[in-house]
Amino acid sequence: MKIVGQGTIHRGQVGTNRAVATFPMVSVLNNGQLLAAYKVGPNKDSEKANIELRWCSDLGETWTEAITPFSSTLNGKFGSLWEAFPQQLSSGRLIVTAMWVDRQSFPGQPLFHPETEGFLPMEIVLAESDDDGHTWSPWKIVPTPESLGPPSLTSPLLELPSGNWALSIETNKPYLDSSKWYQRVDYLYSSDHGKTWGTHHTVSQDPTGQMYNWDQRAGVTPDGEIVTFTWYYDSHTGTYKNIQRRISEDEGLTWTDPEDLGIKDQASRPAILGDGRIVLAWVDRFDTQTIRARMSTTTDSSFLAETEIILYDHKEAMQKIPLKGDSTAELLSVSEMLCWTYGLPFATTLPNGEVMVVYYSGSTESMGIDWVRLSCE
Repeated sequence: MKIVGQGTIHRGQVGTNRAVATFPMVSVLNNGQLLAAYKVGPNKDSEKANIELRWCSDLGETWTEAITPFSSTLNGKFGSLWEAFPQQLSSGRLIVTAMWVDRQSFPGQPLFHPETEGFLPMEIVLAESDDDGHTWSPWKIVPTPESLGPPSLTSPLLELPSGNWALSIETNKPYLDSSKWYQRVDYLYSSDHGKTWGTHHTVSQDPTGQMYNWDQRAGVTPDGEIVTFTWYYDSHTGTYKNIQRRISEDEGLTWTDPEDLGIKDQASRPAILGDGRIVLAWVDRFDTQTIRARMSTTTDSSFLAETEIILYDHKEAMQKIPLKGDSTAELLSVSEMLCWTYGLPFATTLPNGEVMVVYYSGSTESMGIDWVRLSCE
């Protein structure tokens, strides 16, 4: 792989409600345009946060001005949008799945309770657009079982070979719940294209509650397999483990044993090429402080070291922009993750066979959204 282009989608504007941008993603529309979505706010955990959209027709070189088409009010309740995944489905429908945070029930409180390890109330919501994303239908709440707690959305919606849809949901505890956290990942299924949601199935869990399956990223291969890449955290030792890959051939009902990829920290959403090759980006936060990528030749083959490429070097970037307040020390709770100033890579296969990876980077005062385009020849 090699870098064939790179640039910026959004630059943080210090001291404004658009100072800090995170949770980026890019999807390809049927008209060939790229649609980028990301969260903006005055900081990483703000009740003023919202989702911006931009479009591009030249593989990342130029982007439209941002718009904020989504309401952060849900059923009359004040909240904020944490992340959103617009995507055009095989049917041509353009939908967005998003995570909404209730900011009214516990006014002024952060997303994560540092003592109970509980989360503010949250909802997974859907909307649809018939004009390439410029306007959207009202939010529709995806009903989730009470056993999932406040639900986190970890990947875009998965279209499965059977025609079913699946949402990857990370479970959490209610805000004031001080009981032990048995974190897991469940899939929630719809057999009628999102009209109703019924069956849910646990796909990743440590029954002892020691290992947390954070930010599990998933993709569907051309052969219909689901492949996931999970960021493991040992809550007993306070350490992050290597990324592990698992594969399902039956739409998430059964899985291969976890495979240690030999690289650790936060995995990207994988870009899956038409011939089955996979490009995986990840954040090497504690060793080299970089964002890197590797490629595999098949769904289950190794991500060879000789394919590795550095997409972002945080230490080098901070030498150019020496702003105060940056932290690169190992952090051991969800609340402390809010101090991190780069990460969350998201990879997308482009119509020309290249791959685009988007991520956020900067300092605590200002974080923007950058992109890198990779040739996979």
